[in-house]
Amino acid sequence: MPEDSQVTLFYDGACPLCRREVAFYARLDRAGRIVWHDLSRDSRGMVAEGLPRREALRRVYLRCPDGRLLSGARAFVELWRHLHGFRWLAPLVALPPFIWLAEGGYRLFLKLRPWLTGRRGCDCEEEG
Repeated sequence: MPEDSQVTLFYDGACPLCRREVAFYARLDRAGRIVWHDLSRDSRGMVAEGLPRREALRRVYLRCPDGRLLSGARAFVELWRHLHGFRWLAPLVALPPFIWLAEGGYRLFLKLRPWLTGRRGCDCEEEG
């Protein structure tokens, strides 16, 4: 598949929950439309875009075919547009107030993630 038609999901592969979720989504990517990029192994691309490594590891990011960089709930909505079984959900969750609720839920997850995974003090942890 031509690279310009692919999306790239950037995720923290050192996080066991994130790894498990990405593995689930990767099984649904039957058409090979998504590039799965583990930032815990290689964060150079995100750093080159001006995003510090620590910041890149804190949230999920998705680069769209047109070059836009989305994060959080919006990244998941765009990811779902490319996955069998989730395409129907993407347009619904993209609408207010659902996208706001999804982002709020994602931010709550980010605060709990270090405790849920036993990775307190890692680069993924929110400051302050």
